Amino acid sequence: MKDLKTLFGGMGFITIALCSCAGQANVNTTVSGLNPTAFDTIINQKQVKLFTLKNNNGMEVCITNFGGRVVSLTVPDKENKPTDVVLGYDNIAQYADTVNSPSDYGSSVGRYANRIGKGKLTVNGKTYQLPQNNFGHCLHGGPSGWMYQVYDAKQPNDSTLQLTIVSPDGDNGFPGKVTATTTYTVRSNNTLDIVFQATTDKETVVNMTNHSYFNLNGDPSKEGMDMVLYINADKYTPADSTYMTTGEIKPVEGTPMDFRKPHAIEETIKDTSFDQIKYASGYDQNWCLNTYKNGKGDDKTVAASLYSPKTGILLEMFTNEPGVQVYTGNFQGTGVTCKKGIKYPKHVSVCLESQKYPDSPNKKNWPSPYLKPGEKYYSHVAYKFSIKK
Repeated sequence: MKDLKTLFGGMGFITIALCSCAGQANVNTTVSGLNPTAFDTIINQKQVKLFTLKNNNGMEVCITNFGGRVVSLTVPDKENKPTDVVLGYDNIAQYADTVNSPSDYGSSVGRYANRIGKGKLTVNGKTYQLPQNNFGHCLHGGPSGWMYQVYDAKQPNDSTLQLTIVSPDGDNGFPGKVTATTTYTVRSNNTLDIVFQATTDKETVVNMTNHSYFNLNGDPSKEGMDMVLYINADKYTPADSTYMTTGEIKPVEGTPMDFRKPHAIEETIKDTSFDQIKYASGYDQNWCLNTYKNGKGDDKTVAASLYSPKTGILLEMFTNEPGVQVYTGNFQGTGVTCKKGIKYPKHVSVCLESQKYPDSPNKKNWPSPYLKPGEKYYSHVAYKFSIKK
């Protein structure tokens, strides 16, 4: 290793020892075109690598234990061509650089995904002040949330990766020592199955998700809003101009939030007469899933789907969570060079983030994100890929 580098950002700093790959002319790249040696390094005294999961039906998923990030996800298109359907970088240095290439691409987000209003959290009558890293709110666990930490990794076989993180009491202001695992499994039916689990020694809140940016068109150099979206939800939680939920739950009927009948996102995303689209410059809201009833989620029924008429690739999402945050890449278009030298444009991708509703700790009538000692947090999301006939 050489070229020791310290990267400064809002989260403080990351110390990264970059490997020298000079002279390695015959590098075994992944199906998606990644060079694993570009991820082989030490960050904050912990080993970082690129792990490859696969099945026998043409699916390959590459994950780094830095932030538990899905770096590439390759599935066959309608012509049986291997197609990488997620955004990201092709080296660890960019993922770690919070100044020049900040991102949540593909990350395993925690301790609390999405936003907590004004960074205020009350547990057992005690109020905690969390970092205010997004319009005055705490986003994705704070500026040094789990997406910027190194998980301990175990890969028991070609199709499974288990990542573990221990978050100390007081981490980014959150109470309780939390031990959390993210288990990625590639199924034979071309499903990426993700299970989040956690325990705590003191009452706290936990809300984990995967933050992959999906572009099913096979060409992320072009806007992707011709993709067809379906959301199995009659209601959503409106947000204000700071992206914070207002506490209301409103019907989607008669609004651009209605995706109960699948349609191309471009048909409604430019309707800025609707305040939610105007505030977010697109979609960045939480939908209340019909698959969640009486405190339990049905992870056998499709919660949302995304389809590309260009490649024929259909993505179906299943989850036991009450909500899904749909984000349409409204902050893309920064000019940063990403995988394969591409500079992603605005509205190039769609995130489908399973979750508790945003700011649930401060909305007492919403599904609870609280976790107590002796309890086990369990969250499941699965992304199934197929070719639409």
